[in-house]
Amino acid sequence: MSNTVADKLAKKTRKKAPSKQVRLKLVYVDFWSAVKFSFLVALCLAIVGVVSTVLIYTVLMQTGVLGDLDALFMDIVGEENSLMRIIGFPQVLGFAVVVGILNTIVGTALGAVGSLVYNLLVRVLGGFQLGFTSN
Repeated sequence: MSNTVADKLAKKTRKKAPSKQVRLKLVYVDFWSAVKFSFLVALCLAIVGVVSTVLIYTVLMQTGVLGDLDALFMDIVGEENSLMRIIGFPQVLGFAVVVGILNTIVGTALGAVGSLVYNLLVRVLGGFQLGFTSN
């Protein structure tokens, strides 16, 4: 039997503190907070889309894939028609920016509509219940 101070401290630390449980119910989503959050998420996704489009285009140009595709296209259609006039860097960048802007608008609108629909459904269904414990 060892009754040292270290043993007593070790026994005290082995005891688990009682875990507390909390149940919360999400019954309202603020409309403007949802709009701001969805706008920021959509804007981040648009920036990622434009940057990834530029990177993929640059890789395809540097590896010569687009050059080979252009040569194949000119062999099929004729020498006077070039695919690079259609899918040049300014056209690809412009298309990516336009798609990013449209995605930002649509993503923001979907966030707003989602918050409105959730707030309407909460009145019928009672909300979303979450349980938290302190472990």
